[in-house]
Formats: sequence, C-alpha cells, structure tokens
Amino acid sequence: MAKKSYRQAINEALAAEMRRDERVIVMGEDIAGGMGAPGEQDAWGGPMGVTKGLEPEFGRDRVLDTPITESAFIGAAAGAAATGLRPVAELMFVDFMGVCFDQIFNQAAKFRYMFGGKAVTPLVVRTMYGAGLSAASQHSQCLYPVFTHIPGLKVALPSSAYEAKGLLIQSIRDDDPVIFFEHKAMYDDEEDVPDESYTIPFGEANLTREGDDVTIVAFGRMVQFANQVADKLEKDDITCTVVDPRTTSPLDEDTIIEMAEETGRVVVVDEASPRCNMATDVSALITQNAFKALKAPIKMVTPPHVPVPFAADLEKEYIPSPEKIEAAVREVAAA
Repeated sequence: MAKKSYRQAINEALAAEMRRDERVIVMGEDIAGGMGAPGEQDAWGGPMGVTKGLEPEFGRDRVLDTPITESAFIGAAAGAAATGLRPVAELMFVDFMGVCFDQIFNQAAKFRYMFGGKAVTPLVVRTMYGAGLSAASQHSQCLYPVFTHIPGLKVALPSSAYEAKGLLIQSIRDDDPVIFFEHKAMYDDEEDVPDESYTIPFGEANLTREGDDVTIVAFGRMVQFANQVADKLEKDDITCTVVDPRTTSPLDEDTIIEMAEETGRVVVVDEASPRCNMATDVSALITQNAFKALKAPIKMVTPPHVPVPFAADLEKEYIPSPEKIEAAVREVAAA
C-alpha cells in the first residue's frame, strides 16, 4: 500500500471508475485545458489539478471542458444522468452553488420522487469547500448543511485520502445524486491508500479514535484536528472517541447516539457557520435521544457567524482550531 495524496486518491477513483464503466464521464471548467487555444492539452486538470491525466487516456468525449456557466453544465449533467450516463460534474467552488442551485435541489434531487420511483439520477457533483488558503469569503464557505437539508440528495465529506477514494467510488456507483465535498486545504495530505478499487458505504460512521471520557463528533477536515486533540489529551489521561460521520445525508444517527451514551460528554466540531449547521443538528439529535446519559452540556466548536476573512491571521482565528477543540474537550471532561 503506497502513500497517496488526497488529490491523487480522488484522481485514482475517477480513473478506475471510467475504466470500469464507459458511461462515466467527467465535466467541468478547465478540467482538460487547451481547447481551442494554443498550448498543452490536459494542461489544467481543474484548479487543483485533480483531473489531470484523464483527458489523454479517455479523450474529450468523456472529459468535457465546459463554459463558465454552472447553471448550464450542472443542468446538462443532471439530464445526462437521467438518460443513462453517470456524470461527475465539477462545481469548482461550492460557493458558486447559487448559480446552479435550482438544477440540483429542485431538479436532480426530485427526479426519483416526481417520476414515481422509476427514474434514477446517478449524478456526482464534486466541489471544493472550506477555509485555510486565504481564498476569501466567496471561495471558502462550508455549505454542506445546505445540501444536507434537501431530501433526495446524498452528501459525502471525506476526511482523508483513504476516505476520499472509497467514498468517491461509492458515489459514482450510487443511483442517486451525490454532492461530494473536497476540502481545498487537504489536497496535499497523504496517507496509505490501496491501489485497487474499494467502496465505503454511505451512512456508516467511522470511529477514528476510541476512548471513555469524551465523544468528539467532527466533520471533514475537522476530523484531523479532532484526532490531533485526542492523541494529545490521551497523555493527560483524557481519552476520546472521535466519530467521523463520513456522510451527512444519510447520517449514521445510531453510532452518534451510541457513542454519546457511552461517554456522556460530547463535543461537536463543525467548520460550517454556526446557525443551522451540522453541529446544531447533531446536538439536537443527541439531546432528543440521549439526554439522560449526558453528564455535561454538549459543547459546539464552530466559526463565528461572519463571512470567512481573507487576511491570514483573521482566517486562522476563524477556523475551529485544535486549540479551541482541546479547550472544549477539557471543559466538558471537567464538568
């Protein structure tokens, strides 16, 4: 098993599924490059180089550069999915969802229901999210709670390279529309990833750490921060269970509730804005189903309710940091 980056793991998943199933196509802005202009073909591979290498192998019939019109190509992808293809469309930044949201939440998400269960829509929308690269407030938001709210959509949040490959392959094989969130600050993160294809089922949380004192539920990149905190606090005899839900829709409610009941102390870490985010949803879930088991109030670690700052110092302060997570865990552990 070789060490691979988050970027490479996603690229491998795309290539493997395109080889396995000729109905799989990818489409998006600058994912191939060079079209209609002098210069190297396959020059870009998207803004982060994730799809680089696909165009030479699969050609422009299956690696489709699109105009800068998200409403058009996301709508085209939804239609292609409804008529037999398995498109993977790249919405460059999730912040651009406003341009094509109707095509996702009011069309693709509703096809199966509106057609009496007879329609399938095997559409994957890959998109970047998150702060940490000074990309400013129009390119750094965590909008997965918005998509989680919509019935008919599945939402995946891989927390590592291994998770990214398995969840993306599962997404492509799924017959429902999936919004696949890739944290832009994680593309160079590396870990052991198998060369062969594998899937990670939706709706099954992963316990990345196990302990007796505090349960930390974290999403996406925040899982890495939670793991760092759990490893550090173990030296002080505070042991933590870290729950990575992997998908927010479907959400593995049973595991979250079970782990909350086992420790009786819970910290929820979410990079999304604090109003109506996953931290509030999970806190309500635990309070409703495991209130009697709680030994302390649930603590939520989130950003402030402000746009993501551009200035590096302010952005660093905005992000839920390991230090903030540690302080929250210590507080509930002492209660």
